[in-house]
Amino acid sequence: MSEIPKIKGRGAQLNSNNRFLANTTVYNEDFAYGDEENFRTRKTKYLIEYPKKVVNKIDSPDVPNGKSVNPYQGCEHGCIYCYARNTHEYYGYSAGLDFEQKILVKKNAPELLEKELQKKSWTATPILFSGNTDCYQPAEKKFQLTRQMLEICLKYRNPVAIITKNALILRDIDILQQLAKHQLLHVIVSLTSLNEELRRALEPRTVSGLKRLHIIKKLSENGIPVGVNTAPIIPSLNDHEIPELIKQASENGACWAGYTMVRLNGSIAEIFTDWIYKAFPNKAEKVLNQIKECHVGNLNDSQYGRRMRGEGKYAEHIKQLHKISRMKYLAGRGFPDYNYDAFIRNGQLGLF
Repeated sequence: MSEIPKIKGRGAQLNSNNRFLANTTVYNEDFAYGDEENFRTRKTKYLIEYPKKVVNKIDSPDVPNGKSVNPYQGCEHGCIYCYARNTHEYYGYSAGLDFEQKILVKKNAPELLEKELQKKSWTATPILFSGNTDCYQPAEKKFQLTRQMLEICLKYRNPVAIITKNALILRDIDILQQLAKHQLLHVIVSLTSLNEELRRALEPRTVSGLKRLHIIKKLSENGIPVGVNTAPIIPSLNDHEIPELIKQASENGACWAGYTMVRLNGSIAEIFTDWIYKAFPNKAEKVLNQIKECHVGNLNDSQYGRRMRGEGKYAEHIKQLHKISRMKYLAGRGFPDYNYDAFIRNGQLGLF
């Protein structure tokens, strides 16, 4: 049999088994071609759902306190390293191709958000958009849930943080300007690589690195505070780009830079390992071994406090390289403080 071709436009190249299901699936490579219902050629499906809750408390010690909202579950961007892949298993799907092909759309998310902000117990609290999956993924162009939710946050003057790697955010620049005017907005653009060959392999349905620099520039020019997340850092793939990524982000108006080390939790270890041997076979062993070196000999480390940064000599090298780059290119810059006093109870301005 000839070698099975890479699945174009997708990050994962397989459907990993769901740990919550009793049955496992074995794919027969003899049927890898031509079948439109086969997982290799299946188009993206949008599955409508109506959850009872959309605003969640951020409990992780590694993330600043606040709340998060995710109007979509699953993400068509297909980033091979995405930690959110595992959450798709809670819905009965695979963390692999299912995560990219079966997108759950929370149709009532705006309604649920407004109900939360109307509660007497609610106090002005930053709401993170994309704490799990990108709120500006392709589905947003069709359903516009993110835009509706941002309009609600503006109505109540509630602080917002957004993490994205999609240029669709520029569609909402009118709302973002108003949020920024009241000091209610922080935007973080994920910038993984300026190497297009690597970017296309890592993040197949995202915009290019140069386009993301344009996003940063456009937001900054319109008075919107924007930072960059050089994440994740993957040893022997993009770690050497750290200084240039921060330099370019700075020159385009970024005021902040952060990073995380890649960690392959849950099913992502299997998905990433399969991918690296197919995408970069000559580097596969080195990359995997260096990831293990940063996570106490494993592909993943779930220990709070160190899982996002790693430990050991290699992780320390990354930490210092990032620190020096920030000091060189972003000294004296930072996100403005949120204006919590701007919050409007019930979304209505008082008469007096």
